[in-house]
Amino acid sequence: MNNLSHKTRYCCSGLLALTLAACGDGHSVATTPATPPPPTPVVTYQFEIEVTNLTQAQPISPVAAVLQTSGRLWTVGQPASVALERLAEAGDNSAILGDSQVTAKASLSGMLLPGTSAKMTIETTEMVNYLSVLGMPVNTNDAFSGLTGFDLRTLAVNSARIFDTPVYDAGTEGNSESAASVPGPAAGGEGFNSQRDDVNQVRMHSGVVSQQDGLSSSALLEAHRFDNPMLKIRIMRTK
Repeated sequence: MNNLSHKTRYCCSGLLALTLAACGDGHSVATTPATPPPPTPVVTYQFEIEVTNLTQAQPISPVAAVLQTSGRLWTVGQPASVALERLAEAGDNSAILGDSQVTAKASLSGMLLPGTSAKMTIETTEMVNYLSVLGMPVNTNDAFSGLTGFDLRTLAVNSARIFDTPVYDAGTEGNSESAASVPGPAAGGEGFNSQRDDVNQVRMHSGVVSQQDGLSSSALLEAHRFDNPMLKIRIMRTK
């Protein structure tokens, strides 16, 4: 009985040694690496903006289109920002385009002449933005036209919205219409001036008086007058 138990233990020990030797012979067992999940695709939202100048003789400064994290670039009854003042007095949209709240931007390369249209495209990967589009009628002291705070999330792909936009007065410069103060081709006067000598709040523009209507010091003619609206803006979501 003892001999049998000894043999049994010997056999078991031998089997265990063989098993350990087989497992520890330096050969690894091949494993299939886990497949990483595919990267999340980046979604691009794209919008085509077409702007039409509805005036008779008011070239519009290079129109800017910006997407912002907050809703509005201006509010009627509130002071204009310096960026808006620069655009409304000199047609300079660089401060608007460079604002810290802007997440995407586009600009026409030149002035939009009376009766003409131009298109630009703007893109974003975050569908949480508001759109503003604006430009200056350059034969004025501090007028501008456009829209602000349009929520792009309201547009489906291949749908469009059309806006006829009014003329605003930035309220930063008196409407003298003088040759020294109107920067456009009708006068060639000064553009931006940091001094504010008007009501210092955005309002609806009362229009141009002109020489023909009795303002003898005006550099503007009857053709430079305007009535609302000034711009037609068509916004189409293409992606």
